[in-house]
Amino acid sequence: MRPFGTTIFAEMSALAVRTGAVNLGQGFPDTDGPPEMLAAAEQALRGGRNQYPPGPGIPELRAAVGRHQQRFWGLGYDPDGEILITAGATEAIAATILALCEPGDEVVCFEPFYDSYAASIALAGAVRRPVTLTPSETGNFGFDPERLRAAFSDRTRLVLLNSPHNPTGKVFARAELELIAALCREHDVYAVTDEVYEHLVFTDSAEQHIPLATLDGMRERTLRISSAGKTFSCTGWKIGWVSGPRALISAVTRVKQFLTYVNGGPFQPAIAVALDLPDEYYQGFRAGLQDRRDQLAAGLRQAGLRVLPSDGTYFITADISDKSKKDGIGFCLELPERVGVAAIPTQVFYDNQEPARTLVRFAFCKRESVIEEAVTRLAGL
Repeated sequence: MRPFGTTIFAEMSALAVRTGAVNLGQGFPDTDGPPEMLAAAEQALRGGRNQYPPGPGIPELRAAVGRHQQRFWGLGYDPDGEILITAGATEAIAATILALCEPGDEVVCFEPFYDSYAASIALAGAVRRPVTLTPSETGNFGFDPERLRAAFSDRTRLVLLNSPHNPTGKVFARAELELIAALCREHDVYAVTDEVYEHLVFTDSAEQHIPLATLDGMRERTLRISSAGKTFSCTGWKIGWVSGPRALISAVTRVKQFLTYVNGGPFQPAIAVALDLPDEYYQGFRAGLQDRRDQLAAGLRQAGLRVLPSDGTYFITADISDKSKKDGIGFCLELPERVGVAAIPTQVFYDNQEPARTLVRFAFCKRESVIEEAVTRLAGL
């Protein structure tokens, strides 16, 4: 783990605190989640649910996850053996990679990628084979199909896919997913899908979220990961889950039990309540985020930055090349002092940083007043 130092999120958040900057770097909301969920957590805290929960997660949460996946995606999973509750999606990703990969195995992934992917692959002694997402003339991110095909080999163990995608805001199209699925079937490899932003695809997106597990022949070879943090604005609770075939979930459970063992006892029943909220909650939450995306995008454009499309997630990307001669890292390190706003350089999510040297990620999962203050400050550029 020597190549892995302090995460860029910790570094930029500390810089924001030190300078009093508006933190649009780390992707956490600044409001609490739905009141029904908070009330259920309080009831659990005061109702004696503060000890170790069952290793796979409490039955009512596993059942709620199963209902949720059937309701929204038509995917049926048995709560007793095909769903495992984890300490957020980050643990689910780590436990899954450690369970499925042996030293020397190869993992196909799309860069830019969330930084825990590279660390988890390294911990397993595996090798990452990145396929680069690059913006087109319209700003939409895509990949070269031939480069994806070339990334697969007889050493490939799994493909790791994040859609909707952090940090680009890309939602993978059906044709792209069909190609990924075909290569998984051809090479007999597993798919691990990080779908924590599954409910955050905006209404003006040309694409819809399609779980890879819904495609032909993919349910039996896919481990589907999601969490409560992004959908219900409770990132600090760290309640996630992984769903998939019984044999694969059994393998992941063997690893997970020696990582956190269990977590979030009183939060688990609260998330069970949240997952069963009516469609109006999900629609309203998405609409509010879309409004704040548009608010921030307008401010970034007024500040002279080129804004790339964001079809989902918490994030929007801007090209700084018209406003700075520095790369994204240099720009983000000076931005808090310069105008009082913190952001994340997109290049840190790439192995090959050149395609993203001038790209910067901003988070819009903040209150309207916070976005307004950030926009006012960014005008100083």
